[in-house]
Amino acid sequence: MATLQDVGVAAAINIFSAFIFFVAFAILRLQPFNDRVYFPKWYLKGLRTDPVHGGAFVRKFINLDWRSYLGFLNWMPEALRMPEPELIDHAGLDSAIYLRIYLIGLKIFVPIAFLAWTVLVPVNWTSTGLEGAKITNITSSDIDKLSVSNVHSRSERFWGHIVMAYAFTFWTCYVLLKEYEKVESMRLQFLAEERRRPDQFTVLVRNIPPDPDESVSELVEHFFLVNHPDHYLTHQVVYDANKLAKLVNKKKKLKNWLVYYQNKLERTSKRPKMKTGFLGLWGKKVDAIDYHTSEIEKLLKEIDVERENVTNDPKSIRPAAFVSFKTRWGAAICAQTQQTRNPTLWLTEWAPEPRDVYWRNLPLPYVSLAVRKLIVAVAFFFLTFFFMIPIAFVQTLASLDGIQKAAPGLKPLVSIPFIKSFIQGFLPGIVLKLFLIFLPTILMIMSKFEGFVSLSSLERRSASRYYLFNFVNIFLGNILTGTAFQQLDSFIHQPANQYPITIGTAIPLKASFFITYIMVDGWASVAAEVLMLKPLIFYHLKNFFLVKTEKDREEAMDPGSIGFNTGEPRIQLYFLLGLVYAAVTPAVLPFIIVFFGLAYVVFRHQIINVYNQEYESGAAFWPDVHFRIVLALIISQIVLMGLLTTKKAASSTPFLIVLPILTIWFHRYCKGRFEPAFVKFPLQEAMMKDTLERVTEPNLNLKGYLQFAYVHPVFKDSMDDYDDDEEEILSQTWETESVTVPTKRQSRRNTPLPSRISDASPSPSLPDSIRNHPEP
Repeated sequence: MATLQDVGVAAAINIFSAFIFFVAFAILRLQPFNDRVYFPKWYLKGLRTDPVHGGAFVRKFINLDWRSYLGFLNWMPEALRMPEPELIDHAGLDSAIYLRIYLIGLKIFVPIAFLAWTVLVPVNWTSTGLEGAKITNITSSDIDKLSVSNVHSRSERFWGHIVMAYAFTFWTCYVLLKEYEKVESMRLQFLAEERRRPDQFTVLVRNIPPDPDESVSELVEHFFLVNHPDHYLTHQVVYDANKLAKLVNKKKKLKNWLVYYQNKLERTSKRPKMKTGFLGLWGKKVDAIDYHTSEIEKLLKEIDVERENVTNDPKSIRPAAFVSFKTRWGAAICAQTQQTRNPTLWLTEWAPEPRDVYWRNLPLPYVSLAVRKLIVAVAFFFLTFFFMIPIAFVQTLASLDGIQKAAPGLKPLVSIPFIKSFIQGFLPGIVLKLFLIFLPTILMIMSKFEGFVSLSSLERRSASRYYLFNFVNIFLGNILTGTAFQQLDSFIHQPANQYPITIGTAIPLKASFFITYIMVDGWASVAAEVLMLKPLIFYHLKNFFLVKTEKDREEAMDPGSIGFNTGEPRIQLYFLLGLVYAAVTPAVLPFIIVFFGLAYVVFRHQIINVYNQEYESGAAFWPDVHFRIVLALIISQIVLMGLLTTKKAASSTPFLIVLPILTIWFHRYCKGRFEPAFVKFPLQEAMMKDTLERVTEPNLNLKGYLQFAYVHPVFKDSMDDYDDDEEEILSQTWETESVTVPTKRQSRRNTPLPSRISDASPSPSLPDSIRNHPEP
């Protein structure tokens, strides 16, 4: 068990590491040749240009003004200076609300820490439970004297912990309620003031039933002309273009290598050579430029053939489509209602914005999604459970006993006080952090296999699984002793009412480990985030070898995005630790507060200057954030009940039972009161925006605006030469009249509003300018 000295050593190491990261960042960000790495967002917006320094050649690469290095922490107040409304305009609502999660952590835990250190720490410290108790195989430290473990069994002092548990619960719920109200208001205001976007007029229709008389495109148009005659505008069927997309991506990679070798030829005036084998390690030696040129020409022919297959083969058209309407009101009605008597057909939902669409999953058959979800659920269970085995093994090796058993010759070295403190206080946390590096990638692959059709939904599902994984493997896995199989066997063979007691007993003993983990995963990792070492290296490599045009340079910057699927679960783990240990070991709280404060400043700087968010969901993730904080609050209450049960506080423990009940009621109230605003769009708001738009833009060419919004990106690449006049002919302005067109369906010859494209080509929803273009 880590002692107070071990925690102090770990704190010193992490503070020193964070300081080094900040100093390195302050130096690197001031160098002119790094400007695009640390301020890429401003370059992409066209609001910043490369710094110009007159004088010596060196000044173009290195900042020689020594005075600029004195205020190496000036970026912190600069990050806090931008007001929130301006931040929303600059980075979007998703980014602004993501930052508010860190603010919630400060709002919750600063008052809780003040109460806990004012009331509970004196109560715990002045007790002598650890001194008087004779507990075998358990060693205590000064940190444990600040915890509830130091209170005698059956002591009346436990009433202080119960009163504080009520105070912590009420305060947390109050903060969450006010924040939910604020975020809901911000979302509705954002949607009301948002500029026109294609997804405001568009729904995604899935599970379209097959029809022997009409193609999918004809069937979609016929169905919506009949059932939404006054609002239907246009549609775009979904193509299975995954193979074509792979070929196009392969072509882009080959072009990048061709540019690289052409640049190399310009620098050296010597034609580059390469081997055609695996990774260029073996095989025939050829001229690199000629080889890539010929490979690209071959690939272009394959792309042309595959495009013809996609556009002309009816089997390439999937039973799904993006359907656009003349008004937001019409789209809202369609997206939020059941279309037919059979609730499994013609399923409609709001379309993601075009940037948010994950095109690879759109062609998946809807009926296969349930099977995919089952497969992923089983795979995630085994991943979560069996991951405990290597984590437990590595954590054992990272302990003093493990090192001494594995390498007896190191016993004199690990006996040195500083080395011993380093191993016990710092090494387990860093090993656990390194062991989880590949987990987000694995979870994202699972979410993609599950079939979600938007990047935002992929990230939300991955975040949910990441949180569950953290709860089982990091929280429970480090609390419970023994191997994963022993833990599972223990949980299976003990009564359910013993679970809180088992966990509650172990909670106080692991406080020092979680303190060191917070410093490693929180303090040091957040400080390393601002340094951006990986993007810095990749940018300079690309800039040196591949960049040839300004567009190439913009692609080389690659600022990335927030990473909701990894960042939010990590935040939630700290909410869980803070709420669990608030009434048990308040010594944990200051470390969590430092994390929230430091992370807020760092990520605010990154959002303002670096991250370029891939999509905008309008804070659709907020209900998940709220639920996980409430869940952490309930877990903390159950753990405290289990802990007090082990302390034989039978007279006071029952007073805690009401807390989970009140918390669940609070969550249900918030879910019913606020959550609809995050999953539905009010018809009143839709009508207001439509009316305003009709007045301000009476000649709006809406069909022209929506015509190609949801065309697959591999087809959009071939639209560069598309003529604006032709687009105008295909488009139309506001329409209100109904039309009568004959249908192919034999059983409905007299249907008043059937398909307008009975005699269309095999791919009626794909413009000829895309189908016939020679190169994507």
